[in-house]
Amino acid sequence: MAADIFCQIIAGTLDTEVVWRDETVVAFLDHRPVFKGHVLVCPARHVESLLDLPGELMQPLLATAQRVARAMGPALGADGSFVAMNNVVSQSVPHLHVHVVPRSKGDGLRGFFWPRTRYAAGEEADYAARLRVALDTP
Repeated sequence: MAADIFCQIIAGTLDTEVVWRDETVVAFLDHRPVFKGHVLVCPARHVESLLDLPGELMQPLLATAQRVARAMGPALGADGSFVAMNNVVSQSVPHLHVHVVPRSKGDGLRGFFWPRTRYAAGEEADYAARLRVALDTP
């Protein structure tokens, strides 16, 4: 079976804007963000769903999602964040991931309707760089 797209990103065989990486967790920009700066936080090793997540990865995964959410204010001017995880149903990639979406008052997001946007040329790298600075990563 071929590696899923997130395993390819984690392995470095598929290019994306990584904002955080350590030995257990990788966080990168969603290529179709709800709002610009939308980050996906994944275990570095393949874990298909929350039901498969080993206990030793729970704390690092959630701690990284919290750290990314905290960085969105200073990095992006966000008022808060929306943090969510699909589990099997609506999980577009069979690799566990936590969505961390920057939010602003009046941004129009209601319930679980997630409109998508696109980055302008060069804009994705700028958003990633701003988040890396706030996360204090190279």
